[in-house]
Amino acid sequence: MHKTMTLFAAIAMLALAGAAHAGGDAAAGEAKAANCGGCHGANGAGTDSAPALAGLDEELHVQKMMAFKAGEGDPMMAMFAGQLSDEDIADIAAYYATLGGD
Repeated sequence: MHKTMTLFAAIAMLALAGAAHAGGDAAAGEAKAANCGGCHGANGAGTDSAPALAGLDEELHVQKMMAFKAGEGDPMMAMFAGQLSDEDIADIAAYYATLGGD
């Protein structure tokens, strides 16, 4: 029983890691990121109230968004992330990674 549980946990962790490392489609992400600009700026440069997304490492961005989607951190971001599929998150992260950060 313990071996089965350990194996199941290991497989689940690998599956989640694979989703977090999957590269997104930057072109698709550009359209999906339209709502993000309201707080993070039209080009993801950030504002006084929201951090910059432009140039953010794609993998880090996915990890942060998945945490928000799981209800961790900022409640407003959790609400927005909760509406996105894992593919949407990967695409948006890929798009912002292509933009030059300051």
